[in-house]
Amino acid sequence: MASLTVRQIDESVKKRLRLRAARNGRSMEDEIRVLLREAAEDAGRDAPDLTEPPNRAANAARRNPAAVPANTKRILLIVGGGIAAYKSLDLIRRLKERGIHVRCILTKAAQQFITPLSVGAITGGHVFTDLFDPAHEFDVGHIRLARETDLVVVAPATADLMAKMANGRADDLATAVLLATRAKVLIAPAMNTQMWAAKATQRNLARLIADGIATVGPNEGEMAEANERGLGRMAEPLEIAAAAGRLLAPQERPLAGKRVVLTSGPTHEPIDPVRYIANRSSGKQGHAIAAAAAAAGADVTLVSGPVTIADPPGVRVVHVESARDMLAAVEKALPADVAIFAAAVADWRVAHAGTQKIKKAPGAKTPDLTLTENPDILSTIAHRAKDRPHLVIGFAAETQNVIANAKSKLARKGCDWILANDVSPATGIMGGDRNTVSLVSQDGVEDWPPQSKEDVARMLVARIVSYLIPPPLAGEGGERSEPGGGRLRSD
Repeated sequence: MASLTVRQIDESVKKRLRLRAARNGRSMEDEIRVLLREAAEDAGRDAPDLTEPPNRAANAARRNPAAVPANTKRILLIVGGGIAAYKSLDLIRRLKERGIHVRCILTKAAQQFITPLSVGAITGGHVFTDLFDPAHEFDVGHIRLARETDLVVVAPATADLMAKMANGRADDLATAVLLATRAKVLIAPAMNTQMWAAKATQRNLARLIADGIATVGPNEGEMAEANERGLGRMAEPLEIAAAAGRLLAPQERPLAGKRVVLTSGPTHEPIDPVRYIANRSSGKQGHAIAAAAAAAGADVTLVSGPVTIADPPGVRVVHVESARDMLAAVEKALPADVAIFAAAVADWRVAHAGTQKIKKAPGAKTPDLTLTENPDILSTIAHRAKDRPHLVIGFAAETQNVIANAKSKLARKGCDWILANDVSPATGIMGGDRNTVSLVSQDGVEDWPPQSKEDVARMLVARIVSYLIPPPLAGEGGERSEPGGGRLRSD
Protein backbone atom coordinates (compact mmCIF):
# COMPACT_ATOMS: atom_id res chain seq x y z
CA MET A 1 0.00 0.00 0.00
CA ALA A 2 1.41 3.38 -0.98
CA SER A 3 2.31 5.74 1.86
CA LEU A 4 0.77 9.18 2.22
CA THR A 5 2.49 12.05 4.05
CA VAL A 6 1.15 15.46 5.02
CA ARG A 7 3.82 17.11 2.85
CA GLN A 8 2.30 15.51 -0.26
CA ILE A 9 -1.14 17.06 0.32
CA ASP A 10 -2.24 20.13 -1.63
CA GLU A 11 -1.92 23.37 0.40
CA SER A 12 -5.62 24.25 0.21
CA VAL A 13 -6.58 20.78 1.45
CA LYS A 14 -3.87 20.96 4.11
CA LYS A 15 -5.35 24.22 5.43
CA ARG A 16 -8.82 22.68 5.71
CA LEU A 17 -7.35 19.63 7.41
CA ARG A 18 -5.53 21.85 9.90
CA LEU A 19 -8.75 23.64 10.86
CA ARG A 20 -10.72 20.40 11.13
CA ALA A 21 -7.98 18.80 13.27
CA ALA A 22 -7.96 21.81 15.61
CA ARG A 23 -11.74 21.68 15.97
CA ASN A 24 -11.58 18.01 16.92
CA GLY A 25 -8.52 18.25 19.14
CA ARG A 26 -6.47 15.90 16.96
CA SER A 27 -3.21 16.05 15.06
CA MET A 28 -3.39 16.29 11.27
CA GLU A 29 -2.15 12.72 10.94
CA ASP A 30 -4.88 11.46 13.27
CA GLU A 31 -7.47 13.48 11.39
CA ILE A 32 -6.38 11.84 8.12
CA ARG A 33 -6.74 8.39 9.71
CA VAL A 34 -10.27 9.26 10.87
CA LEU A 35 -11.21 10.51 7.41
CA LEU A 36 -9.89 7.30 5.85
CA ARG A 37 -11.86 5.22 8.31
CA GLU A 38 -15.04 7.16 7.63
CA ALA A 39 -14.50 6.83 3.88
CA ALA A 40 -14.06 3.09 4.28
CA GLU A 41 -17.28 2.82 6.28
CA ASP A 42 -19.17 4.88 3.70
CA ALA A 43 -17.95 2.52 1.00
CA GLY A 44 -19.41 -0.42 2.91
CA ARG A 45 -16.08 -1.79 4.02
CA ASP A 46 -15.08 -2.45 7.60
CA ALA A 47 -12.75 0.19 8.93
CA PRO A 48 -9.52 -1.49 10.06
CA ASP A 49 -8.37 -1.00 13.63
CA LEU A 50 -5.21 0.69 12.36
CA THR A 51 -7.26 3.75 11.38
CA GLU A 52 -8.08 4.50 15.02
CA PRO A 53 -6.04 7.49 16.21
CA PRO A 54 -3.26 6.18 18.48
CA ASN A 55 -3.81 9.03 20.91
CA ARG A 56 -7.59 8.77 20.89
CA ALA A 57 -7.76 8.18 24.63
CA ALA A 58 -5.64 11.22 25.32
CA ASN A 59 -7.78 13.37 23.03
CA ALA A 60 -10.94 12.05 24.65
CA ALA A 61 -9.57 12.97 28.06
CA ARG A 62 -8.94 16.50 26.88
CA ARG A 63 -12.45 16.82 25.46
CA ASN A 64 -14.32 15.02 28.23
CA PRO A 65 -14.26 16.65 31.69
CA ALA A 66 -15.10 13.30 33.24
CA ALA A 67 -11.61 12.19 32.23
CA VAL A 68 -9.98 15.11 34.09
CA PRO A 69 -8.16 13.95 37.24
CA ALA A 70 -10.21 14.12 40.42
CA ASN A 71 -10.10 17.39 42.38
CA THR A 72 -8.94 19.33 39.31
CA LYS A 73 -10.74 22.65 39.04
CA ARG A 74 -12.42 23.30 35.69
CA ILE A 75 -12.94 26.63 33.96
CA LEU A 76 -14.94 27.30 30.83
CA LEU A 77 -13.43 30.38 29.20
CA ILE A 78 -15.70 32.38 26.88
CA VAL A 79 -13.78 34.77 24.64
CA GLY A 80 -15.75 37.74 23.35
CA GLY A 81 -15.08 39.70 20.20
CA GLY A 82 -12.85 42.56 21.28
CA ILE A 83 -9.27 43.58 20.57
CA ALA A 84 -8.38 42.31 24.06
CA ALA A 85 -9.17 38.76 22.88
CA TYR A 86 -5.47 38.25 22.23
CA LYS A 87 -4.89 38.41 25.99
CA SER A 88 -7.03 35.30 26.42
CA LEU A 89 -4.15 33.18 25.09
CA ASP A 90 -1.96 34.33 27.97
CA LEU A 91 -4.90 33.92 30.38
CA ILE A 92 -5.21 30.25 29.41
CA ARG A 93 -1.53 29.75 30.22
CA ARG A 94 -1.91 31.51 33.57
CA LEU A 95 -4.87 29.33 34.51
CA LYS A 96 -3.09 26.14 33.46
CA GLU A 97 -0.08 27.17 35.57
CA ARG A 98 -2.44 26.96 38.54
CA GLY A 99 -3.38 23.39 37.64
CA ILE A 100 -6.79 24.40 36.26
CA HIS A 101 -8.38 22.49 33.36
CA VAL A 102 -9.53 24.99 30.72
CA ARG A 103 -12.06 24.56 27.93
CA CYS A 104 -12.83 27.42 25.59
CA ILE A 105 -15.71 28.90 23.62
CA LEU A 106 -14.95 31.47 20.92
CA THR A 107 -17.79 33.73 19.82
CA LYS A 108 -18.14 34.43 16.12
CA ALA A 109 -16.71 37.93 16.67
CA ALA A 110 -13.80 36.58 18.73
CA GLN A 111 -12.70 34.52 15.73
CA GLN A 112 -11.97 37.78 13.93
CA PHE A 113 -9.14 38.37 16.43
CA ILE A 114 -7.85 34.90 17.35
CA THR A 115 -8.34 31.48 15.77
CA PRO A 116 -9.63 28.18 17.16
CA LEU A 117 -6.30 26.71 16.06
CA SER A 118 -4.24 28.99 18.33
CA VAL A 119 -6.60 28.53 21.29
CA GLY A 120 -6.75 24.76 20.81
CA ALA A 121 -2.97 24.56 20.69
CA ILE A 122 -2.78 26.10 24.17
CA THR A 123 -5.75 24.41 25.82
CA GLY A 124 -4.82 21.06 24.28
CA GLY A 125 -8.46 20.33 23.50
CA HIS A 126 -11.41 21.07 21.28
CA VAL A 127 -12.44 24.73 20.91
CA PHE A 128 -16.20 25.24 20.76
CA THR A 129 -17.63 27.80 18.35
CA ASP A 130 -21.05 26.79 17.07
CA LEU A 131 -24.33 26.24 18.90
CA PHE A 132 -25.52 24.04 16.05
CA ASP A 133 -22.40 21.89 15.65
CA PRO A 134 -23.84 18.39 14.91
CA ALA A 135 -20.70 16.72 16.23
CA HIS A 136 -21.38 18.02 19.74
CA GLU A 137 -25.06 19.00 19.93
CA PHE A 138 -26.47 15.51 19.39
CA ASP A 139 -26.40 15.14 23.19
CA VAL A 140 -27.25 18.78 23.97
CA GLY A 141 -23.61 19.81 24.10
CA HIS A 142 -24.20 23.38 25.27
CA ILE A 143 -25.96 22.07 28.38
CA ARG A 144 -23.05 19.74 29.09
CA LEU A 145 -20.63 22.65 28.73
CA ALA A 146 -22.74 24.70 31.13
CA ARG A 147 -22.86 21.93 33.72
CA GLU A 148 -19.38 20.39 33.50
CA THR A 149 -17.45 23.34 34.88
CA ASP A 150 -16.68 24.92 38.23
CA LEU A 151 -16.46 28.48 36.93
CA VAL A 152 -17.29 30.33 33.73
CA VAL A 153 -14.94 33.19 32.85
CA VAL A 154 -15.88 35.71 30.16
CA ALA A 155 -12.78 37.57 28.94
CA PRO A 156 -13.09 39.90 27.24
CA ALA A 157 -16.68 40.66 28.16
CA THR A 158 -17.71 43.10 25.46
CA ALA A 159 -20.57 45.60 25.77
CA ASP A 160 -22.61 43.36 23.47
CA LEU A 161 -22.00 40.23 25.53
CA MET A 162 -22.83 42.08 28.77
CA ALA A 163 -26.06 43.38 27.23
CA LYS A 164 -27.07 39.87 26.14
CA MET A 165 -26.23 38.43 29.56
CA ALA A 166 -28.17 41.14 31.40
CA ASN A 167 -31.26 40.55 29.27
CA GLY A 168 -31.18 36.76 29.09
CA ARG A 169 -30.39 36.42 25.39
CA ALA A 170 -29.26 33.00 24.18
CA ASP A 171 -28.77 33.28 20.44
CA ASP A 172 -25.33 31.68 20.18
CA LEU A 173 -23.27 29.05 21.99
CA ALA A 174 -21.68 31.45 24.48
CA THR A 175 -24.91 33.08 25.65
CA ALA A 176 -26.79 29.77 25.69
CA VAL A 177 -24.14 28.32 28.02
CA LEU A 178 -24.21 31.43 30.22
CA LEU A 179 -27.98 31.16 30.57
CA ALA A 180 -27.86 27.43 31.29
CA THR A 181 -24.99 27.28 33.78
CA ARG A 182 -25.34 26.84 37.52
CA ALA A 183 -21.66 27.70 38.03
CA LYS A 184 -20.34 31.02 39.26
CA VAL A 185 -19.60 33.48 36.45
CA LEU A 186 -16.71 35.97 36.34
CA ILE A 187 -16.59 38.67 33.67
CA ALA A 188 -13.64 40.85 32.65
CA PRO A 189 -15.18 43.82 30.81
CA ALA A 190 -13.24 45.39 27.94
CA MET A 191 -14.41 48.16 25.63
CA ASN A 192 -13.86 51.75 24.59
CA THR A 193 -14.06 54.17 27.50
CA GLN A 194 -17.16 55.88 26.08
CA MET A 195 -18.91 52.52 25.68
CA TRP A 196 -18.01 51.64 29.27
CA ALA A 197 -19.35 54.97 30.57
CA ALA A 198 -22.59 54.71 28.56
CA LYS A 199 -25.73 54.58 30.68
CA ALA A 200 -26.88 51.38 29.00
CA THR A 201 -23.60 49.58 29.82
CA GLN A 202 -23.64 50.76 33.43
CA ARG A 203 -27.28 49.70 33.72
CA ASN A 204 -26.39 46.26 32.36
CA LEU A 205 -23.41 46.03 34.74
CA ALA A 206 -25.62 46.84 37.72
CA ARG A 207 -28.06 44.13 36.62
CA LEU A 208 -25.30 41.55 36.27
CA ILE A 209 -23.83 42.36 39.69
CA ALA A 210 -27.30 42.14 41.23
CA ASP A 211 -27.65 38.72 39.57
CA GLY A 212 -24.48 37.55 41.34
CA ILE A 213 -22.02 37.91 38.46
CA ALA A 214 -18.48 38.61 39.69
CA THR A 215 -16.34 41.21 37.93
CA VAL A 216 -12.65 42.01 37.57
CA GLY A 217 -11.57 45.31 36.01
CA PRO A 218 -11.73 47.14 33.74
CA ASN A 219 -8.48 49.07 34.14
CA GLU A 220 -7.49 52.51 32.98
CA GLY A 221 -5.07 52.97 30.10
CA GLU A 222 -4.60 53.44 26.37
CA MET A 223 -7.49 52.40 24.15
CA ALA A 224 -7.12 50.58 20.85
CA GLU A 225 -8.22 53.78 19.12
CA ALA A 226 -5.48 56.33 18.51
CA ASN A 227 -5.09 59.11 21.08
CA GLU A 228 -7.76 57.71 23.40
CA ARG A 229 -7.19 56.85 27.02
CA GLY A 230 -9.52 56.02 29.88
CA LEU A 231 -11.31 53.31 31.81
CA GLY A 232 -12.14 50.25 29.73
CA ARG A 233 -9.00 48.15 29.28
CA MET A 234 -9.44 44.48 30.14
CA ALA A 235 -7.78 43.45 33.39
CA GLU A 236 -4.42 41.78 32.89
CA PRO A 237 -4.36 37.95 32.66
CA LEU A 238 -2.66 37.63 36.06
CA GLU A 239 -5.42 39.73 37.66
CA ILE A 240 -8.13 37.62 36.05
CA ALA A 241 -6.41 34.36 37.02
CA ALA A 242 -6.11 35.57 40.62
CA ALA A 243 -9.79 36.55 40.72
CA ALA A 244 -10.75 33.16 39.25
CA GLY A 245 -8.59 31.43 41.85
CA ARG A 246 -10.40 33.22 44.65
CA LEU A 247 -13.77 32.14 43.29
CA LEU A 248 -12.65 28.53 42.81
CA ALA A 249 -11.22 28.26 46.31
CA PRO A 250 -13.31 30.64 48.39
CA GLN A 251 -11.68 31.52 51.67
CA GLU A 252 -13.41 31.75 55.00
CA ARG A 253 -15.30 35.02 55.34
CA PRO A 254 -14.80 35.91 59.01
CA LEU A 255 -15.65 39.59 58.43
CA ALA A 256 -19.02 38.86 56.81
CA GLY A 257 -21.51 41.39 58.15
CA LYS A 258 -18.78 43.85 59.20
CA ARG A 259 -18.40 47.28 57.63
CA VAL A 260 -14.93 48.65 56.89
CA VAL A 261 -14.12 52.15 55.66
CA LEU A 262 -10.58 53.06 54.68
CA THR A 263 -8.59 55.74 52.89
CA SER A 264 -5.81 55.28 50.38
CA GLY A 265 -3.48 57.25 48.13
CA PRO A 266 -2.47 60.92 48.32
CA THR A 267 -4.62 64.03 48.34
CA HIS A 268 -4.13 66.88 45.88
CA GLU A 269 -4.48 70.36 47.36
CA PRO A 270 -4.81 72.95 44.58
CA ILE A 271 -2.49 75.95 44.30
CA ASP A 272 -4.14 77.01 41.07
CA PRO A 273 -5.99 75.09 38.33
CA VAL A 274 -2.79 73.32 37.19
CA ARG A 275 -0.62 72.99 40.33
CA TYR A 276 -1.16 71.25 43.63
CA ILE A 277 0.46 70.11 46.90
CA ALA A 278 0.64 66.36 47.42
CA ASN A 279 2.46 63.49 49.13
CA ARG A 280 4.34 60.67 47.39
CA SER A 281 1.81 57.87 47.78
CA SER A 282 0.92 55.21 45.21
CA GLY A 283 -2.09 53.87 47.12
CA LYS A 284 -0.79 50.30 46.77
CA GLN A 285 -0.90 49.50 50.49
CA GLY A 286 -4.35 50.97 51.10
CA HIS A 287 -5.82 49.30 48.02
CA ALA A 288 -4.29 45.95 49.07
CA ILE A 289 -5.92 46.27 52.50
CA ALA A 290 -9.27 47.03 50.89
CA ALA A 291 -8.99 43.92 48.69
CA ALA A 292 -7.98 41.72 51.65
CA ALA A 293 -10.86 42.99 53.79
CA ALA A 294 -13.33 42.34 50.96
CA ALA A 295 -11.91 38.84 50.47
CA ALA A 296 -12.56 38.23 54.19
CA GLY A 297 -16.22 39.08 53.64
CA ALA A 298 -16.35 42.68 54.84
CA ASP A 299 -18.54 45.33 53.26
CA VAL A 300 -15.76 47.74 52.24
CA THR A 301 -15.89 51.41 51.28
CA LEU A 302 -12.58 52.70 49.96
CA VAL A 303 -12.11 56.48 49.80
CA SER A 304 -9.27 56.91 47.34
CA GLY A 305 -7.24 59.95 46.47
CA PRO A 306 -5.82 60.32 42.94
CA VAL A 307 -3.93 57.11 42.07
CA THR A 308 -2.93 55.33 38.87
CA ILE A 309 -3.78 51.79 40.03
CA ALA A 310 -7.01 49.88 39.44
CA ASP A 311 -9.86 49.82 41.92
CA PRO A 312 -9.74 46.61 43.97
CA PRO A 313 -12.44 44.03 43.14
CA GLY A 314 -15.50 43.68 45.34
CA VAL A 315 -15.04 47.10 46.92
CA ARG A 316 -17.18 50.25 46.85
CA VAL A 317 -14.80 53.03 45.78
CA VAL A 318 -15.28 56.78 46.25
CA HIS A 319 -12.76 58.88 44.31
CA VAL A 320 -11.78 62.23 45.84
CA GLU A 321 -9.12 64.90 45.34
CA SER A 322 -8.60 66.96 48.49
CA ALA A 323 -8.38 66.26 52.22
CA ARG A 324 -11.69 68.00 52.83
CA ASP A 325 -13.35 65.85 50.17
CA MET A 326 -11.81 62.75 51.78
CA LEU A 327 -13.11 63.62 55.26
CA ALA A 328 -16.61 64.27 53.91
CA ALA A 329 -16.62 60.92 52.09
CA VAL A 330 -15.42 59.05 55.19
CA GLU A 331 -18.10 60.65 57.39
CA LYS A 332 -20.73 59.78 54.80
CA ALA A 333 -19.58 56.12 54.85
CA LEU A 334 -20.11 55.80 58.63
CA PRO A 335 -21.17 53.94 60.69
CA ALA A 336 -18.50 51.26 60.37
CA ASP A 337 -16.96 48.57 62.53
CA VAL A 338 -13.41 49.39 61.41
CA ALA A 339 -11.82 52.54 59.99
CA ILE A 340 -8.34 52.33 58.46
CA PHE A 341 -6.52 55.50 57.41
CA ALA A 342 -3.74 54.53 55.02
CA ALA A 343 -3.94 57.66 52.85
CA ALA A 344 -1.02 60.09 52.82
CA VAL A 345 -3.10 63.20 53.39
CA ALA A 346 -1.44 66.57 52.73
CA ASP A 347 -1.12 68.38 56.07
CA TRP A 348 -1.54 71.83 54.54
CA ARG A 349 -3.36 73.48 51.68
CA VAL A 350 -3.18 76.93 50.13
CA ALA A 351 -5.59 79.20 51.98
CA HIS A 352 -6.75 80.90 48.79
CA ALA A 353 -6.08 78.82 45.70
CA GLY A 354 -5.84 80.79 42.49
CA THR A 355 -8.75 80.60 40.07
CA GLN A 356 -6.34 81.18 37.16
CA LYS A 357 -2.85 79.80 36.55
CA ILE A 358 -0.23 81.82 38.43
CA LYS A 359 2.05 83.23 35.73
CA LYS A 360 5.77 83.72 36.04
CA ALA A 361 7.00 87.00 34.59
CA PRO A 362 10.55 88.41 34.32
CA GLY A 363 11.39 90.44 37.41
CA ALA A 364 8.07 89.62 39.08
CA LYS A 365 7.99 88.90 42.79
CA THR A 366 7.74 85.26 43.83
CA PRO A 367 4.11 84.71 44.84
CA ASP A 368 3.36 84.33 48.54
CA LEU A 369 1.42 81.15 49.28
CA THR A 370 -0.35 81.31 52.59
CA LEU A 371 -0.87 77.81 53.91
CA THR A 372 -3.61 76.65 56.24
CA GLU A 373 -3.90 73.33 58.03
CA ASN A 374 -6.05 70.60 56.53
CA PRO A 375 -8.57 68.72 58.66
CA ASP A 376 -7.02 65.81 60.57
CA ILE A 377 -9.13 62.93 59.31
CA LEU A 378 -7.71 60.27 61.64
CA SER A 379 -8.11 62.41 64.77
CA THR A 380 -11.57 63.62 63.74
CA ILE A 381 -12.93 60.09 63.37
CA ALA A 382 -11.09 58.69 66.40
CA HIS A 383 -12.54 61.42 68.67
CA ARG A 384 -16.13 61.15 67.45
CA ALA A 385 -18.69 60.88 70.23
CA LYS A 386 -21.22 59.32 67.86
CA ASP A 387 -20.64 56.57 65.31
CA ARG A 388 -16.98 56.08 66.25
CA PRO A 389 -15.84 52.79 64.69
CA HIS A 390 -14.99 50.02 67.15
CA LEU A 391 -11.44 49.92 65.79
CA VAL A 392 -9.64 52.96 64.36
CA ILE A 393 -6.28 52.32 62.68
CA GLY A 394 -3.84 54.95 61.45
CA PHE A 395 -0.55 54.87 59.58
CA ALA A 396 2.68 56.63 60.50
CA ALA A 397 5.03 57.06 57.55
CA GLU A 398 8.28 58.24 59.15
CA THR A 399 11.87 58.86 58.08
CA GLN A 400 13.39 58.90 61.60
CA ASN A 401 12.51 57.85 65.16
CA VAL A 402 9.81 55.64 63.66
CA ILE A 403 8.49 53.95 66.80
CA ALA A 404 8.78 57.03 69.05
CA ASN A 405 6.89 59.15 66.54
CA ALA A 406 4.26 56.44 66.08
CA LYS A 407 3.66 56.21 69.84
CA SER A 408 3.30 59.97 70.03
CA LYS A 409 0.84 59.91 67.13
CA LEU A 410 -1.15 57.11 68.77
CA ALA A 411 -1.66 59.18 71.94
CA ARG A 412 -2.27 62.45 70.10
CA LYS A 413 -4.75 61.14 67.53
CA GLY A 414 -6.79 58.96 69.88
CA CYS A 415 -6.78 55.92 67.56
CA ASP A 416 -6.45 52.28 68.64
CA TRP A 417 -3.56 51.11 66.45
CA ILE A 418 -0.85 52.70 64.38
CA LEU A 419 0.98 50.88 61.57
CA ALA A 420 4.40 52.51 61.49
CA ASN A 421 6.95 52.21 58.71
CA ASP A 422 10.19 53.82 57.59
CA VAL A 423 9.63 55.51 54.24
CA SER A 424 13.11 56.91 53.78
CA PRO A 425 14.06 56.87 50.07
CA ALA A 426 16.59 54.08 50.68
CA THR A 427 13.83 51.69 51.80
CA GLY A 428 11.94 51.87 48.49
CA ILE A 429 8.66 51.50 50.39
CA MET A 430 6.97 54.66 49.12
CA GLY A 431 5.61 53.62 45.73
CA GLY A 432 7.20 50.14 45.92
CA ASP A 433 5.65 46.70 46.27
CA ARG A 434 7.06 45.68 49.67
CA ASN A 435 6.68 47.04 53.17
CA THR A 436 8.06 46.57 56.67
CA VAL A 437 5.71 47.71 59.41
CA SER A 438 5.34 47.68 63.17
CA LEU A 439 1.92 47.63 64.81
CA VAL A 440 1.89 50.09 67.70
CA SER A 441 -0.90 49.90 70.28
CA GLN A 442 -1.44 50.43 74.00
CA ASP A 443 -0.25 46.83 74.48
CA GLY A 444 3.18 47.48 72.97
CA VAL A 445 4.93 47.22 69.62
CA GLU A 446 4.52 44.27 67.30
CA ASP A 447 7.24 44.01 64.64
CA TRP A 448 6.17 42.39 61.40
CA PRO A 449 8.64 40.85 58.94
CA PRO A 450 9.49 42.46 55.59
CA GLN A 451 6.89 41.25 53.09
CA SER A 452 4.79 42.26 50.11
CA LYS A 453 2.12 44.88 50.61
CA GLU A 454 -0.50 42.22 49.85
CA ASP A 455 0.90 40.07 52.69
CA VAL A 456 0.91 43.08 55.03
CA ALA A 457 -2.75 43.59 54.11
CA ARG A 458 -3.66 39.96 54.82
CA MET A 459 -1.78 40.05 58.11
CA LEU A 460 -3.59 43.22 59.18
CA VAL A 461 -6.97 41.74 58.27
CA ALA A 462 -6.14 38.61 60.30
CA ARG A 463 -5.26 40.87 63.22
CA ILE A 464 -8.55 42.75 62.83
CA VAL A 465 -10.47 39.45 62.81
CA SER A 466 -8.75 38.42 66.05
CA TYR A 467 -9.67 41.77 67.62
CA LEU A 468 -13.32 41.80 66.55
CA ILE A 469 -13.91 38.05 66.93
CA PRO A 470 -11.45 36.89 69.62
CA PRO A 471 -10.84 33.17 70.10
CA PRO A 472 -12.47 31.57 73.14
CA LEU A 473 -10.73 31.88 76.51
CA ALA A 474 -9.23 28.82 78.15
CA GLY A 475 -12.03 26.72 79.56
CA GLU A 476 -14.39 27.90 76.77
CA GLY A 477 -13.26 25.49 74.10
CA GLY A 478 -9.67 26.51 73.62
CA GLU A 479 -6.65 28.41 74.81
CA ARG A 480 -6.46 32.09 73.86
CA SER A 481 -3.25 33.31 72.31
CA GLU A 482 -1.92 36.66 71.18
CA PRO A 483 -2.99 37.13 67.54
CA GLY A 484 -0.87 38.58 64.80
CA GLY A 485 2.31 36.69 64.10
CA GLY A 486 4.79 39.48 64.84
CA ARG A 487 7.21 39.98 67.72
CA LEU A 488 5.68 41.92 70.63
CA ARG A 489 7.82 44.38 72.58
CA SER A 490 6.95 47.15 75.02
CA ASP A 491 9.60 49.79 74.30
